[in-house]
Amino acid sequence: MVKRSFDLIVSITGLLLLLPFILLLALLIRSKLGSPVLFKQQRPGLHGEPFYVYKFRTMNNEKDENGVLLPDHIRLTAFGKVLRKLSLDELPQLANVLKGDLSLVGPRPLLMDYLNRYTPEQARRHSVKPGITGWAQVNGRNAITWEQKFELDVWYVDHQSFWLDMRILLLTFKKVFKSEGISQAGHVTMPAFMGMDDKGSNAPL
Repeated sequence: MVKRSFDLIVSITGLLLLLPFILLLALLIRSKLGSPVLFKQQRPGLHGEPFYVYKFRTMNNEKDENGVLLPDHIRLTAFGKVLRKLSLDELPQLANVLKGDLSLVGPRPLLMDYLNRYTPEQARRHSVKPGITGWAQVNGRNAITWEQKFELDVWYVDHQSFWLDMRILLLTFKKVFKSEGISQAGHVTMPAFMGMDDKGSNAPL
């Protein structure tokens, strides 16, 4: 109840205070990237139940001669890179927190396709509500391996507390200010998670 109350207070206050800035960002995205302004995608929430997460768009819709979208690293614009660097693309997720789909702090919601690729231990990350930021995000974000990321997520599940959440939020502001761990070399964020091979590493694409 304390966690949910804190989520509501912060999300409502944040949305009210940041509304003019959010509207300005929406207008800039509309003029630079076109419509829609928001990127919506289904993600697994608590216990793997699906919900739609919202972000500001950071990519254009450029396609090849066959009408297929170009790779992410080509469609990610300079303006979009700034949004990601400052984590401004995450602001619409305050609405997800208000709805109760997300918490401010928890394991980041990944793709629905990953659900059947987790080991039983990794799947424990879904025993708590996902968050905008989490223990893995302040301990490497996208610069660490999937295995490390999931270990950190499960550690959070076993040690979660209000004071740990406060620590993670403070560390998140520090990480955003320093723009650390945004991506892995050669990727916009991280390579896809394909499940673990027999050596305990991310299976090859």
